[in-house]
Amino acid sequence: MSNRYGGSYRNGAYGRQERQERQDDGYDYDSAPPQPSAPSARRSPFEPGRIPSSGSSSTSRRPRGNETNAERQITQVLEHIKAEWPSMIQNDCIPVSLALQLLDNSSVGRAHEYGNFKKTHQYLQDSLKGIVHEHHQGFNSSIGTFHKIQGSIQASQKRVRALKESLAASKTSLCTSDPELKKLYKSSQMYDEVLQTLNELEDLRTVPDQLEARISEKRFLTAVEVLQNALRKLRKPELDDIGALSDLRSYLANQETALMDILVEELHEHLYLKSPYCQERWQSLAKNQGAQTQNYSDSEAIATFNGVLDALDLEHAVTEDPSKNPEADTSWYIALLAESLNKLGRLGSAVDTLNQRLPVELFSVVNETINDVDLRHPSSLRGGSSNSQGLHIYNNRETQMRADVIYDLLWTLYGKFEAIAEGHRVFHEAVKSLARREGVGNTSQLLGSFRELWNLYQNEIRSLLHNYVTTDADIYQSASSMRNGTVLNGNRDTQRESLFKFSEADQKSIEMTTEYEALDNIIQTAVPGLTSNGRKSQTAGKKTYLIGREPRKSTLGGGLNSKNTPGSYKSLVEPSVFNMSLLLPPTLGFIERLRPIIPPGFDLKATVLTSFLDNFLVNVFQPQVDETLGKLSDGVLGEADSFQQDPDWGLVARRPVSKGTTAFFAIVTAFCRMLGDIPPDQALSTLIISQMMRYYDRCYEWFKSLVSKAQDSNFASQDLRFSAKLATTEGDIQDTIQKLWTSDTLDRELIEKEVGLLIMRTNESPLGPSDVIQDRDVISSLCLLYTSMKWLSTKITSLRHITEHNTDSSKSMVPKDQSRQWSLPNDPSKANGEQQGPVYLPMTQETVQSFDRIVSSYEELAATVLLTLHMEVRCRIIQSLRVALSPETAPYVLGDREIKEPDPQILSLNAELIAYDETAVRFLRDREIAFVRTGLGLLINSYLVSNALSTQPMNMRGCERMQLNILVLQQNLKNIEADVDLARAGKYYELFEQGPDAIVEKARRDKEREADAGSSPEADKFSYDELKALVELCYSVQLSDPERGVNAAAKRQMGEKILALSEYMWQT
Repeated sequence: MSNRYGGSYRNGAYGRQERQERQDDGYDYDSAPPQPSAPSARRSPFEPGRIPSSGSSSTSRRPRGNETNAERQITQVLEHIKAEWPSMIQNDCIPVSLALQLLDNSSVGRAHEYGNFKKTHQYLQDSLKGIVHEHHQGFNSSIGTFHKIQGSIQASQKRVRALKESLAASKTSLCTSDPELKKLYKSSQMYDEVLQTLNELEDLRTVPDQLEARISEKRFLTAVEVLQNALRKLRKPELDDIGALSDLRSYLANQETALMDILVEELHEHLYLKSPYCQERWQSLAKNQGAQTQNYSDSEAIATFNGVLDALDLEHAVTEDPSKNPEADTSWYIALLAESLNKLGRLGSAVDTLNQRLPVELFSVVNETINDVDLRHPSSLRGGSSNSQGLHIYNNRETQMRADVIYDLLWTLYGKFEAIAEGHRVFHEAVKSLARREGVGNTSQLLGSFRELWNLYQNEIRSLLHNYVTTDADIYQSASSMRNGTVLNGNRDTQRESLFKFSEADQKSIEMTTEYEALDNIIQTAVPGLTSNGRKSQTAGKKTYLIGREPRKSTLGGGLNSKNTPGSYKSLVEPSVFNMSLLLPPTLGFIERLRPIIPPGFDLKATVLTSFLDNFLVNVFQPQVDETLGKLSDGVLGEADSFQQDPDWGLVARRPVSKGTTAFFAIVTAFCRMLGDIPPDQALSTLIISQMMRYYDRCYEWFKSLVSKAQDSNFASQDLRFSAKLATTEGDIQDTIQKLWTSDTLDRELIEKEVGLLIMRTNESPLGPSDVIQDRDVISSLCLLYTSMKWLSTKITSLRHITEHNTDSSKSMVPKDQSRQWSLPNDPSKANGEQQGPVYLPMTQETVQSFDRIVSSYEELAATVLLTLHMEVRCRIIQSLRVALSPETAPYVLGDREIKEPDPQILSLNAELIAYDETAVRFLRDREIAFVRTGLGLLINSYLVSNALSTQPMNMRGCERMQLNILVLQQNLKNIEADVDLARAGKYYELFEQGPDAIVEKARRDKEREADAGSSPEADKFSYDELKALVELCYSVQLSDPERGVNAAAKRQMGEKILALSEYMWQT
């Protein structure tokens, strides 16, 4: 090929013709054609300097490595064509159009480019020749390869043609019918079915072992899947006629029921904290709330319930992890059980079983908790029961012991309740997610267990509150409950017939055995496989599951073996209304922690959660408080020594007070302290105020009984002692002594006015022995009553506290929107039973008015008693002086014998005054003592002078005895009243000894002294009536003489003296 193409170059014909054409076109090419020595040595017409610029594409091209000269030359030609003649490389290129343009010499034609076109064509031809020269060997070999490929294709066509003919022949043969072949085909199908059935039977044979293994491993989802797959296989029509599978069918049917029972039991184990894996959760909850957990294992802080819920992925189906213990995570395990029950198709039945067993399970939890706490707190360390029926005010030590027991019980129980509620919430969420994933419309039946749980929580809490607050289970009933024959707390009257219990039946009696066998036969006939005789395989399947598990206690048996009334709980401490302050803080804390556990969408608002507590407070607690308060008050008021002096009065008061007063105030304080630990309610405050009024009535009755003549408080006021009449009856004397008591200092004028009014009153109505108090103990009781009332009024006043909480459950018309504020005034976390801090009685502006009236009544009674004491000593003096001045008891006409002793009545009066003063000093304060003492000397002075005529007749010896009496009284009064002086009475009777003339002379001197603008000493001043009486007393012996002449002479002389006296005294 090189010689062929090279010859033309050597002859120069091709070159000459080309050059001639170029010259004809008008182009001038300086370069000569290459020498034809060798094709590869020829210079490429596209070398630099020889071809026109073809644009940026050719100049920017970079030579490739290992590229031959021919390849490079052909590449340059192609790039030149692409740059100069782009239309030639298009797919829709029309060569004729381009040829016409090259032949067109017009201005729009391209004839002037025809030379370039020919040159480009020549360069393309040269490049192709170069490629052929370089690759001619490859072309030769490719021709041979092409022939070989062509031969292989022809051979394949022959074989395909032969195969097609063979298939056509086979088709023809198959279309021909053959009975033997049909038989073989049917036999083959039958053998395939038999083999498949045998494989299924082999799989079914291993189902019991697989099922029991999965159950024992707690892989319930896998167990349900195995069971359902097996049941699905057994339901195939081809297995219906296999009789050997009847036992397996019965076994699997029983195992389906048994598996549901196992799942329900497992659910109960974890919902009601029977599993050991649940202990840590409720113990931590109880420990965090303050329960005594010295026996609990110290565990790290557990996650909050919201964190537990967030960690559960309930939007997707629960999957098992064989490498983990499924019971380690209780929440996940409950969700797993719910998923298994749903997959088993028994979720609705399981929910019904949960609802049915919920009361029994909660009763068992409560009863077990009570027994555990009972073991931790021996009765010897918690005070035991004093059989006081709750009528006992506990001291600090007893209160602390009760608080320890109650708090341990409630925090432990509420910790369990909270854990149980969390489990039910997890089960609720699991069921809810299952219903949402499966598109179940009505889920109210499946999701109603939480509401039932809350209702039972209310019943259990109410029962606990009732057991530890009320002392009589059947006293307080609502009208409807009485009609229905049931009581509010759920317990029936102990006198009613008790319910039948299977635990009380004789299991070995012939009648019981016969009836049981008959019942078992009926059940076995009606429902085969339900009893143990027909479920041997099921029992065997359960053995593996129950290995290592402790036998469960009889829930009902454990609860009914209590010594208390059937259906009730054992009380760890004595019931008392004061336990309410210990019961409420844990209860309210539990309700507060229960709120976030309640599923969203339940209409359990804050008021709904505490509504049962409102009901308990109104229908149970308040009547119990009323009864307990009444009984305690009755015990105080009814005690024989209630108004006796308290031997320990020095611990509470500065002056002696009565035992009943201190006991009553202890009761009031205890109840007020209890009110400070429970939500405020004016009904409870009103109960305490009513008892205060009762105590006032009792004290007033006691006062009346002390000052009554017949010692009977049922008598009218006119039968009271004279001093009590004066103190309780409105009049001048009462007003005067009240002003005297309320004045800052003891006014002399008021004392003189009191003495004058009292002498005038007693002269009008002489006092007898029954008008004064003869018993000294009565005086002591009156003093004690006064100090007790004053002390009680002060103490009661310190309880006065105005609160903004106006809740009053005693009102019949209560607004519907008004709800009790269930918040404790004291911090529940600090409630430890210690009695610390001030005690108040919370009252509203309306209630405090009654309280203030009670305090005022105490003050008025104390003032009445004090006025009675003030008047009693004066009445006793007047009554004793009246007896001493009476001639019937102490005649003052005596013989010539020297007088050495005073009258016995005066000595008795002195003794009574000393005893009276000692009693007053022992009980009363200085101000009250001064009020009782001051004015006694003035009273004696005034009475001896104003009632001198009571002694007539009197002689000189009689006057000497009177002066001796006055001296003895004065000496005795100096020990009672300061600065006492009976000089006026002594000088009065000294005038008697001097005679009538001296009396008249004294009147004349007093007149002259007044005329000289002078004044006589108070002791020397006497009124006209007093001097007139003294003149009459001087002639009393003669006037009493039976001889008429002596009597007449005495009257005449007395008249003259009185006339002279009247002249000097300006009297007519």
